[in-house]
Amino acid sequence: MTRVVITGMGAVTPLGSSVNEFVSGLRKQQVGFRPISTFDSSATGVTLAGEAADFDPLVRLSKKDLRRMDRFSQFAVYSALEAYQQAGLEDQTPDPERFGVIYGSGIGGLTTIQEQVIRMHDLGADRVSPMFVPTAIANMAAGNLAIRFHAQNICMTIVTACSSGANAIGEAFRAIESGRADIMLTGGSEASINEIGIGGFAALSTLSKATDPTKASLPFDKNRNGFVMGEGGGTLILESLEHAQKRGAEILGELVGYGASEDAYHITSPDPAGTQAARAMRLAIEEAGLKAEQIGYINAHGTATHGNDFAEAAAINQVFSKDQQVLVSSSKSMTGHLLGAAGAIEAVATVSALRDGQLPVNVGITEQDPECQVNLVTEENAQTKVDYALSNSFGFGGHNAVLAFKKWSD
Repeated sequence: MTRVVITGMGAVTPLGSSVNEFVSGLRKQQVGFRPISTFDSSATGVTLAGEAADFDPLVRLSKKDLRRMDRFSQFAVYSALEAYQQAGLEDQTPDPERFGVIYGSGIGGLTTIQEQVIRMHDLGADRVSPMFVPTAIANMAAGNLAIRFHAQNICMTIVTACSSGANAIGEAFRAIESGRADIMLTGGSEASINEIGIGGFAALSTLSKATDPTKASLPFDKNRNGFVMGEGGGTLILESLEHAQKRGAEILGELVGYGASEDAYHITSPDPAGTQAARAMRLAIEEAGLKAEQIGYINAHGTATHGNDFAEAAAINQVFSKDQQVLVSSSKSMTGHLLGAAGAIEAVATVSALRDGQLPVNVGITEQDPECQVNLVTEENAQTKVDYALSNSFGFGGHNAVLAFKKWSD
């Protein structure tokens, strides 16, 4: 079977607009929440979000690009340019027919949709922008990436709610593993901090209404009160090991397994038994040729909602048993929940943790929920070197996606 490695990574997050800034923020335990600046959210009762506040698209994109891209596409292309550069591909143009794109987004161009619906309501249907459709549709992050990098292999968008980014990475892994591509650009992006995005999730009572950033996103804590909306994008360059070695690429990590399943339980709530989430973890571990005890770390989905954390803890206990030694943390305690981009930036976090031997701390925990008996990462055990890790992503509709990563070694 073809081995699949990571040779480039890029990120736009509430902790910074590069991988170095993002990983540095995680290690400093920075909480990237601030008062919502794009609109008055007081009517929703939600005041905080994980805005990509320092994101300046003009650092890498042109003004023409911005006119043709919703913010979610900007995040995708911006982070992909960082990953492409890190992979050393700027001077080694890949064979376009062996280079593909599989990218994820939970919603797509929500800001553009909101703006144009308002314009239609106020001015009439004949005043809708001609760029509305090609800017708003969810496949345009992938489309823009393929155009920018001249990738002519498969180009596909995955929309599986909060599992989108992880599913995209997993399906890109499959494309290389099966020999259909040599190199894949993959990840996820999301830009939903706007009136309809915040209003919609607030109506579901899933968002934290805390005003103190340090008490807003509390995965696995007894007093957790909902998630904080984040925005951004994460991109990985995946390659077959043979292709990467042939061109002398630096290898950052290896993707060794992918598991996907479906709860078939409820449109928004996870199955509290965690059965299919556990199955997705087992599938990823089995494909990697591992035993559960070889997994040293899990980057949990950990949204800080009661139902999700309870179900995920139950799933982890099924796979690893309640006396398990595997360390667990949710980086959403610092970034918030980036929906379709969550699995992508969390893949970046997981690969970086394996490479550097420093795990993200589960920030904000003051009293662990006794119903969530997992072994959390703390300041005391964060500098634990592990060889294998899982990254979990679970989405509305019951989607489960789990990626298994290996610290790079020949």
